[in-house]
Amino acid sequence: MSGLNKVMLIGRLGRDPEIRYSSNNTPICNFSLATSERVRKGDSFEEKTEWHRIVVFGNQAENASKFLKKGSLVFVDGKIQSRTYQDKDGNERSVFEIIANSLNFLDPKDNMSGQGERTYQQNPKDGETQPQAGNAPKFDNEDDELPF
Repeated sequence: MSGLNKVMLIGRLGRDPEIRYSSNNTPICNFSLATSERVRKGDSFEEKTEWHRIVVFGNQAENASKFLKKGSLVFVDGKIQSRTYQDKDGNERSVFEIIANSLNFLDPKDNMSGQGERTYQQNPKDGETQPQAGNAPKFDNEDDELPF
C-alpha cells in the first residue's frame, strides 16, 4: 500500500537557524517555524499559532543558515517524520519534524542582503541543492501584511 506524505508551510522563523555537521560532514540545519491562522472566538477573532520543527540537509542547510534569521518568512515543502530519542535524564521522547525538500525565501529583497527571492531544492541524485527560479508562491501585493 502506498500513501502520500507531503507538507507545505509558509511561516516565520522563531529563532535563528542552527547548523551542525554529521559524522560524514553533511550539513544539517534546524529551525522552528511558526504558522498562524485567525480563529473565531465568539464575536471576535483570535490568532492561533502552531510551531513546527524544520530539518534541512546538504547545501540547502548551509543556504538556510546563511540567509535566514529569526523572523524570516519562508515557504517549506517537505514531509513529516517522527523519531524517538533519549533525553539527558534517560527518558524516551518522540518528536515530529518536517524534513524540507525545498525552501523558498519569501522576504523582500531589502531584508536578504540583496539576494532577493530564492528557492533551494534538494537534488535527489546527489543530495546537492540548486537555486530554482520562478516557483515561489506569488501574492497579489507583495507589500501586504501576512497574518503571521
